[in-house]
Amino acid sequence: MKSPALALPRFTGAEWLFSFKAFVAAMLAVFLASWAGQPRPFWALMTAYVVANPLAGAVRSKGLFRFVGTLIGGAAAVLLVPRFANAPELLSLALALWVAACLCLSLRDRTPRAYAFMLAGYTAALIGFPSVDTPLAIFDTAVARLEEIGLGVLAATLVHSLVLPKSLSSSVIGLLDRTLGDTRAWLSDIAARRDGGADRRRVAGDITQLRLLSIHIPFDTSHLRWTADAVHAMQDGVAALTPLLAGVEDRLQALEAHAGSTANAADAAQAANAGSSEGDALPEDVRAMLDAIGPWLALTAVEAEAQLPVLRAQLAALTADAARERLADDPWARLLRVALAERLGELLDGWLHCMQLRADIDRGLAGEPMRSRSAPALSGPKLHRDMGMALWSGAAALIAILVCCAFWILTGWPMGSAAAMMAAIFCCFFAAMDDPVPAINGFLHWTVLSMPFGALYVLVLLPLVQDMWTLMAVCAPMFLIVGAYVGRPSTFGAALPFLFGVIGTLVMHDTAQADLTSFLNSMSGQLAGVFVAARVTRLMRSVGADWSARRIQRATWRELDDLARLPRSAGRAQAYLLRMLDRISLLAPRVAQAGGSVPGVPTDDALHDLRVGADLVALQGARGRLPVEATLPLQPLLDAIGDWQRARIAGRAEAIAAPPAVVLKRLDSALAALVEAYPASLPLPAEAIPAASALMGLRRNLFPQAHTPQLPVDDVDLNKENPA
Repeated sequence: MKSPALALPRFTGAEWLFSFKAFVAAMLAVFLASWAGQPRPFWALMTAYVVANPLAGAVRSKGLFRFVGTLIGGAAAVLLVPRFANAPELLSLALALWVAACLCLSLRDRTPRAYAFMLAGYTAALIGFPSVDTPLAIFDTAVARLEEIGLGVLAATLVHSLVLPKSLSSSVIGLLDRTLGDTRAWLSDIAARRDGGADRRRVAGDITQLRLLSIHIPFDTSHLRWTADAVHAMQDGVAALTPLLAGVEDRLQALEAHAGSTANAADAAQAANAGSSEGDALPEDVRAMLDAIGPWLALTAVEAEAQLPVLRAQLAALTADAARERLADDPWARLLRVALAERLGELLDGWLHCMQLRADIDRGLAGEPMRSRSAPALSGPKLHRDMGMALWSGAAALIAILVCCAFWILTGWPMGSAAAMMAAIFCCFFAAMDDPVPAINGFLHWTVLSMPFGALYVLVLLPLVQDMWTLMAVCAPMFLIVGAYVGRPSTFGAALPFLFGVIGTLVMHDTAQADLTSFLNSMSGQLAGVFVAARVTRLMRSVGADWSARRIQRATWRELDDLARLPRSAGRAQAYLLRMLDRISLLAPRVAQAGGSVPGVPTDDALHDLRVGADLVALQGARGRLPVEATLPLQPLLDAIGDWQRARIAGRAEAIAAPPAVVLKRLDSALAALVEAYPASLPLPAEAIPAASALMGLRRNLFPQAHTPQLPVDDVDLNKENPA
């Protein structure tokens, strides 16, 4: 890692403003802690920098999570240390197990709330290990740490909320509009028959980023905090559009392919001879429908709602009686149209709902009262969880802490507590990464570089400080410049460990009695803890991007097996949809990091399993509304899909490459049974449409290259009125 250039730094106004506010908050925190008689006022200073963020809402939420985590961690230390003070081995094990358990909970959560769990873990180590020699003072130490950190949170919240606060509005609304724009672009690509691959990948990433950022909305300083329900509803609405968009795109491709392989392809051939594009292979009424959707996407919510009945009339015509004579002897084309119309109808309704929510958010930002919304009851987490890796990360933290404690106990090293503390902190900080070691080593590198500056402050400058004004004068030159580097994304990764290295030195020492020997002893303990954390993590926890990608993919296959075997409610379906979108956003960078290809992980269409899962949920929900003769083939089909997923999980190469032929056979049997159950229904009745669309979707997703199935031909009297 290269050191910063020695040229005079040039910072933007936003970077200077962030650094100034962080410095003022830190000085205010030290002043309040000193005024309150706290034993270690620099804990308050460190807290002010830890929770610092350019966005005021993020400062307030992070401060709350830090305070709650510190409260829980301090309580754990108070409970554990006195009980095991005479048994250092048991105390080490108890604190290490606490840190490991909290780290597991943190990795399981995967939202900004996880910060509270992580703090609860290593705060117990920060308070507990230094108190081993004075167990009777553990309560006073825990209360002091909590008060110091609380004052740091208070100071940071006041300064960042009152001094030119930066709202989350621009970030959240910008990301929200980008998500809508990417979705609109994908839908426009579908309507114009263009490739929308780039838009698909962006939409999944946008949704996950928005979900992680929006957790700070209730803490914002602007009217945005009143729109939290609408923003969350819009996130779910845009997420629900994703499988619909993919389904419409696939059904249009199927219609094009079918038009070129049937007797009705004569019109398409004439169009091709006339020089038309590939998209002209679609039937004329379908092309007209797509042409009407393009301009409709650009309308406002009010205008789009007014024009929706016109689009619905065109949509109904896709399967209406006008097409009966042409479709009665072609059940495959009939089912394709039914599936397309069903997905397009849901897509139009979903898009209008998102546009209406976006208009509501604008009204909320303007200060108008927001209407209450009932959030859907989701059954299951919204984000992907890997409990196995969470437990393994906790085990690595456990071993690293115990290694440091064993060395501390066996040698009687006075600063062994510092090594155990640092091992706990660094095993927690970077546990969410596939390979945390490079980040730990980078942090260690910049911490070592900060040691001369820490020594300068502890041994030379701070013993000369007499009041707050001289403290500010001593700290301002370095803290303001390094703080500006922290506010710059390109230098954040180097400036933050450098700054924390200096502040950590102040926190760990009594600046009135520090000497060179104690300083070197303390720093060697801290560096030893970081080194042990890096080595244990390298041996136990580090994995490659390709390994993580395959693990994420197997989690998807396990859920597909579950969806195929057990009926699911609407809440479970929505939660599955959100988890799948999160997995797509997790897979993309890992596949890119692995060179663009990972064996066993499909990269050509990341939405493939998402569409399969959505179709399985729809099919499970539609089974109860079908006649008995149509439901009989469904259970064998679902069992075959579940067996295929288990074969993929087991790593069988033939199952990973393609689904078995038995799945295709049972799909065609289910489609044939559905057609036979409604021999005179054009269009299909409402209770049959979801099942038909789901079966068509499964066949297209699993066997896109399969030949058109031989389905029963309707024997329909075309002169009779359609009973549907």
